[in-house]
Amino acid sequence: MVSDERPSPEGPATFREVFAQREYRAVFAANTLTWVGDYVARAAVTLLVYRETESVALSAAAFAVSYLPWLVGGPLLATIAERHRFRQVMVVCDLVRMALMLLVAVPGMPVPVILALLFATTLANPPSQAARSALLPLILPGDRLVVGLSVNASVGQAAQVVGYLLGAAIATVNPTAALLMNAGAFALSAVLVRLGVRDRPPAMTSAHRSHLIRETAAGFQMVFKTPVLRAIAVLVFSAMLFSIVPEGLAAAWANEHAGESMDPGLAQAVIMAATPTGFILGGLIIGRTVAPARRLLLLRPLAVIAPLALVPALLDPPPVVVALLAAVCGFAVAGLLPTANGLFVQALPDGFRARAFGVMATGVQVIQGTAVLATGLLAERFPIPLVVGVWSVAGVMLMSLVVLRWPDQQTVAASVEAARAASSATDGTARASQEGSSDDPGPGHLGPGRPRHAVT
Repeated sequence: MVSDERPSPEGPATFREVFAQREYRAVFAANTLTWVGDYVARAAVTLLVYRETESVALSAAAFAVSYLPWLVGGPLLATIAERHRFRQVMVVCDLVRMALMLLVAVPGMPVPVILALLFATTLANPPSQAARSALLPLILPGDRLVVGLSVNASVGQAAQVVGYLLGAAIATVNPTAALLMNAGAFALSAVLVRLGVRDRPPAMTSAHRSHLIRETAAGFQMVFKTPVLRAIAVLVFSAMLFSIVPEGLAAAWANEHAGESMDPGLAQAVIMAATPTGFILGGLIIGRTVAPARRLLLLRPLAVIAPLALVPALLDPPPVVVALLAAVCGFAVAGLLPTANGLFVQALPDGFRARAFGVMATGVQVIQGTAVLATGLLAERFPIPLVVGVWSVAGVMLMSLVVLRWPDQQTVAASVEAARAASSATDGTARASQEGSSDDPGPGHLGPGRPRHAVT
């Protein structure tokens, strides 16, 4: 990992150092609450809609609606976070989601209204998550950021498992109670952020605002026109193309190939839990035990190992072996993602972090959905082991090309230095403006609303 200065042979940051940061503890606790609450609510709403309508399609729609905001306007919504104080954005989004979930919990609410309220609730996700993503580099310096990202990713995976199990258990007895639990989680999250996070000025001052669409486009330009950022984006998107496939096809895979040795339901659960489990282990072990400089060296081999781990699916192994393969894939992906994410935020000027997060999060959502849809359609005509194996072979070839084109250390360091210099220039200009200077920054200003920070 590239530290605040340069890649260092020093040991990795410790969990103690990360959690010693008071602001990080507040953000971590708030995020964990909302993650668990979200998954509890998804399980509850899915069951609630099914009970009301006895329609599998409407029940699935209630689950899928949470992904729509990212698909229809994720980057645009994330740009809002750059215009306002990060703490303010997170608190307001939590309170809005709390109020809307309370409405969903009202007994007798018509299903179309429930779906509309759920969609409105999830519209607050992109700006809230973008604000959090932009805030973390300000809280955690150097390698602490990478370890913090590893912890967040691992806890997010665990929250998914806990939330679904807890939500299903509570919703079976009382779906309204599960929804109220989610509303309470948002309320508590708002309190934690408000009391535990320092108020900071917006990353983008009013003097540098243009049009929301233009500012969003500048985020796309920053990501895809800066060589290092583009390389990281391609790496992350490529990893998402195949790592999600075992989880997405688990139900069909288990029912078609479990045989007599294992119950299909158990086989499905084992396969679906394997990738998150491997991800948790990979994030914590590699993030905690591997030195920052060595993580950068491991990034290339881990990128190839991830799809390579799934190639033996061609041999049609039993579900337990499939789960092991998926766990190895998840382990490798978890080893490379925090390093890539940490490098990504360091190579971004402060005024672009929220927008760039919107670009990346939307890309991940679209690519994961596309991968599951494509492999599902292929599995209608060909055996699932063949589809997953061949898809993974293509992934090995793609990742090999990606790592061969990965920028050298000098290019990476230069991009990080350029982002740091641009951020410093912006901070200096903002301070001068606040002290009474003219609102016009002059022709030489590298403002956060313009894509002039790109390293070309």
